[in-house]
Amino acid sequence: MKRVLFLCTGNSCRSQMAEGWLKHIGGQGYDVFSAGTHPTTVNPLAIRAMSEVDVDISAQTSDGIDIYRSEHFDLVVSVCDNAKESCPLFTNADEILHWGFDDPADATGTDEERMREFRRVRDETRTRISDYLSGGSE
Repeated sequence: MKRVLFLCTGNSCRSQMAEGWLKHIGGQGYDVFSAGTHPTTVNPLAIRAMSEVDVDISAQTSDGIDIYRSEHFDLVVSVCDNAKESCPLFTNADEILHWGFDDPADATGTDEERMREFRRVRDETRTRISDYLSGGSE
């Protein structure tokens, strides 16, 4: 079983959606986790966006990166936005990737405008994970 850790700052949106997608798409072959440098809570809009595509992340928790520091992973993926954030560094892995996604929690506007941003990042995340699983782009 391949152990995968998704990292970002708050562990509230992007890494949570990535964890949910890999569990959903990757199936039994993956043991998937997510964490952040400054964990908060799972964003209700991330839960809602994922539920719209029948992926339930409501039971996932927002964890700090430190609980995983002593563990080894086959793959660690940081999902922070390069331009706006300092992504966490994690070296105890066979493969380390960076997939920069905008933070949908930063979206402003009406509820529907904010949800549009969550859906966009949700869909980009699915595409990136699907591509990776099919041997495509990193």
